[in-house]
Amino acid sequence: MAKRADATPGTRALVGRRAARSYPLTPAPSGASVEDVRIRDRLESGFPVFSFEFFPPKTPEGDAKLWEALEELRGLSPAFVSVTWGAGGSTRARTVDLTRRIKAELGIEAMAHLTCTGASADEIGDALTTLREAKVQNILALRGDPPKGSDRFERPKDGFGFASELVGYVKARGDFCVGAACYPEGHVEASSKYEDLHNLKKKVDAGVDFLITQLFFDNRVYFDFVDRARAAGIHVPIIPGLMPITNVDQVRRFTEMCGASIPPALLDALEKRRDHPERVHELGVAHATIQALGLIQGGAPGVHFYTLNKSSASRDILTAMRTSARL
Repeated sequence: MAKRADATPGTRALVGRRAARSYPLTPAPSGASVEDVRIRDRLESGFPVFSFEFFPPKTPEGDAKLWEALEELRGLSPAFVSVTWGAGGSTRARTVDLTRRIKAELGIEAMAHLTCTGASADEIGDALTTLREAKVQNILALRGDPPKGSDRFERPKDGFGFASELVGYVKARGDFCVGAACYPEGHVEASSKYEDLHNLKKKVDAGVDFLITQLFFDNRVYFDFVDRARAAGIHVPIIPGLMPITNVDQVRRFTEMCGASIPPALLDALEKRRDHPERVHELGVAHATIQALGLIQGGAPGVHFYTLNKSSASRDILTAMRTSARL
């Protein structure tokens, strides 16, 4: 069980934690063999793991900016990066291709998101075959959001209706390392936190190797959730997910969508800086840095950053952490 830590512990040296391992990154020539790496093995190493999430861009300009961000973050030797599936499964072909390219061309371990939304079991099976051929062994299995234009999720024809079903299907298709999502403040569709934990236990029992949380802004939310999860019999690693705040309206939209909350004092400080984007960025980076340090100090196995395809905030946070805590 994770040790508790204050929500804002400052930047004192980490206690009882080993410095993060630096993962050597060697771009592979076209057609070359790429090392098989499973995230569960890196989590079992005892070193804090740091990772980043990206989404497939829709334009050549967006692709160029994404590749620039990846190149910048590559120097920080992340344990892995993940690539989202897109709303309603709208980017699944690009997800598979981008995940493959990140691993083959940049030498960074990559994890592909897969969702139940808008895809049959056969289509998901084809995606898994392509990923396996590209030596991508890590999958984040999600139910997914409702298709565009709908306010409720519906089971696709010949597909899956729950993440637990998708997890079981992926595990049956090969020795994939499978992660799943969890919600420290409860899933927006769950009637209670108890029901949400019950559903999470089903996913874990189906074969989940690790969990990544939805975003949150108060570390007590994470540690309380870990306590409840352990009491419910969930013992896989739980990686906290953080989103550095760089835009006030944007973070308001995200939290409303996913059911997360912003501490009143933080929200008030952000509102006072609303007309000064650079000050919002500075506060967001400072808050996320303190959060991340407190999480690792409290026993979290690492931190997963939701980057929104930008590198500056996540780079600043991880650089500050490694400088102040010798990570």
